[in-house]
Amino acid sequence: MDRALQMIQLQQQLNDATNGENWEEGVTQNGKVINWKRCIYMECAEMIDSFSWKHWKSIHDEPDWENLQIEVVDVWHFVISLALQEYAREFKGSAEELALYISELDAYDTLKQETVFAAPEQIMTQVERIMYNVLAPDHFDVSELIEHFLQLCYMSNLDLASLYRLYIGKNVLNQFRQDHGYKVGTYTKVWHDKEDNLVMKLIWEEQGELTPKELYRQLEQQYNAL
Repeated sequence: MDRALQMIQLQQQLNDATNGENWEEGVTQNGKVINWKRCIYMECAEMIDSFSWKHWKSIHDEPDWENLQIEVVDVWHFVISLALQEYAREFKGSAEELALYISELDAYDTLKQETVFAAPEQIMTQVERIMYNVLAPDHFDVSELIEHFLQLCYMSNLDLASLYRLYIGKNVLNQFRQDHGYKVGTYTKVWHDKEDNLVMKLIWEEQGELTPKELYRQLEQQYNAL
C-alpha cells in the first residue's frame, strides 16, 4: 500500500498546487473546467501512436516502447486524479482508503511479478478499452477503469517498481513545468533536441536512486543550461 498511497498523495499535492484547493468540484482556481476523462482519452490516443498502426504508412516501423511507457504513466496521473475526484464527490473515502482499495486488487498484485510487453494489437485493444471506460455516455465505473489501467501496465512491461519510479519522475517534472511557465506558455519542452520526458528518464537511469528534491535540482541544472 505504501507506494500506492505515496503516488496518490503526490497527485493530490500536485493538483492542489496547480488547480487550487477544491479542484475536486471540477473547476480550477482560475475558473477553468477540469475534465479528467478527456485528459485520459486524449493521452490514450497519443499512446496508440507509439505503434505503426496505420496500414498505409510506415508499416515496418518498430513500436516506440519507451514512449508507450511514458504515455502510460501520463495516463496514470489522470486516472488517480479522476479517482480522487470520484471518491470526494461520492463520499467514498479518503486518499488512504483509495490506496488501500488499489493495493488489494489482483491486477495491482500482478505488477509485483515479472512483466513483459504484450503484442501491439493486444496493447492497443486494452488502451481502447480504457477509452471506452471514460467515453461511454451512460456508464462510468472508476473501479473498472483502475483495473483496466493496471492490466495495461502489466502489458506494457511496467512492474510496480517501474511504474512507481516513472510516476515519481513525471510528477516531479510536472511540478517543474508549472514552476517554469508551463501554464502561461513560456516553458521550453525540448532540451537540446530531447523532449523533457526523455531527459527526466535519462537522469533517473544515469543517476540511480534520487529523492524527488534531488531529481528536481538535476532538472533545474539542465534547464538553466539551455
